[in-house]
Amino acid sequence: MAGRLQDRVAIVTGAGSSGPGWGNGKATAVLFAREGARVLAVDVNRDAVDETCAIIRGEGHHAEPFVADVTDAGQVDAMVRHGLARLERIDVLHNNVGIVEVGGCVAASEASWHRVLDVNVTSMFLTCKAVLPHMERQGRGVIVNIASIAAIRWLGVPYVSYSASKAAILGLTQSIALEYARKGIRANCILPGLMNTPMIVKPLAGVYGPGDVETMIAARSAQCPTGAMGDAWDVAYAALFLASEEARYITGTQLVVDGGLTCKAV
Repeated sequence: MAGRLQDRVAIVTGAGSSGPGWGNGKATAVLFAREGARVLAVDVNRDAVDETCAIIRGEGHHAEPFVADVTDAGQVDAMVRHGLARLERIDVLHNNVGIVEVGGCVAASEASWHRVLDVNVTSMFLTCKAVLPHMERQGRGVIVNIASIAAIRWLGVPYVSYSASKAAILGLTQSIALEYARKGIRANCILPGLMNTPMIVKPLAGVYGPGDVETMIAARSAQCPTGAMGDAWDVAYAALFLASEEARYITGTQLVVDGGLTCKAV
């Protein structure tokens, strides 16, 4: 089934990993390229996005790096202009940018609340706003947004801004899906469960015990019915399916990728 995105152009935001290893965006950008897409890999961190592009190019595929803060409308517009100038069109927009900050409704600061909502939700609003007119003119396009099962379940961690932001992504995506369904544009969400990616290391290491990463990983794995967390490739393959023609009749959906965690009663 190779070539599932052959001759497609994909923008992948958050395409650089936030630490050593594979984040969702990095894995998705590489997988999209392996499946034939020309990828505009976007991240706020130049070194991180250059590393992703080096992997893609080293495998003989096409990647263009672009550095942007996708919470800034001007930089998002520049990203889209650059993508169109270099790659001529936009077939897939995959939004991976996201952060987590711990804190319940009383403990979280107002500044933290705004920061998480801006990064996790406003960025997707801005990228979709910039890309949709071009997809509409093409008569086709796919948007895949990364939410979280934290949007629909309490996971034992008080991160109210993260949960609220991920829930907002569900509504944003469904609204776009239904508005553009007759225009050849699909929009779907992926809801990852407890995933072992670099993003969890710094903010969550002290939440599950004495502060070491090993304790945190063991505790999160124990919560999963499978006995282990998923990883970035589980999310990337879900994104590939939703971006491909195999999902041509799927829009407005929320694809849970969690090893069965949300099926548990407790």
